[in-house]
Amino acid sequence: MPKHGKNFRNALDLVEHEKEYSPAEAMELLLKTKFAKFDETVDIHMRLGIDPRHADQQVRGVVLLPHGVGKQVRILVFAEGEAAKIAMDAGADFVGTDDLVAKIQEGWVEFDAAIAVPQVMGKVGRLGRVLGPRGLMPSPKADTIVQQEDLPRLINELRLGRVEYRVDKTANMHVPIGKTSFSADKLVDNFATLMDSVVRARPGSVKGQYIRRLTVTSTMGPGIRMDIAQASAMKPAL
Repeated sequence: MPKHGKNFRNALDLVEHEKEYSPAEAMELLLKTKFAKFDETVDIHMRLGIDPRHADQQVRGVVLLPHGVGKQVRILVFAEGEAAKIAMDAGADFVGTDDLVAKIQEGWVEFDAAIAVPQVMGKVGRLGRVLGPRGLMPSPKADTIVQQEDLPRLINELRLGRVEYRVDKTANMHVPIGKTSFSADKLVDNFATLMDSVVRARPGSVKGQYIRRLTVTSTMGPGIRMDIAQASAMKPAL
């Protein structure tokens, strides 16, 4: 079994393993425990009380974080003709159809978000096996298949900090909410926005406890458990 390094062990000593911290305490503690020399991503990990095998217990959505996620998002748009021009004018990094489809089929996936207009989905659909497992496949549920007039709005939202969340087959969710260079207040604001959306996305068929475990981590740091009741009651800042 691999051993953790000295910096990790020192960070872990600051965390009370069985304690469930308030969201504000957790973010403050996370910033105290960071030790990496790069700007780490801050991720929220949730264990949900659902059965993802049932279609009516799927949890997914999109949310626009008020302070963004702290990274430059590379945006690809599958479009042709006037839609392609609109996407380029709106600042998309990659625009096309046949050329991009062929490039992706060869193994290229150097982008962070993919959008498509409905007219080209017949061509894009063949990329499901490549893009689906990476969470990059355009889909109506993720609001990433849009009419050409909506392309500027969606591209702008992705630049500002739009993130998608989706439960996996083990009933867990993993969602980035920022970087360790953020202040604790900004992380709390982003977290509140995410939690409000996740709570509202609760399937009606779910009985019992919806969120069973809630943890925040940085890329290299230890997990910090959070109080589920306090987190679930959070609302986005006005």
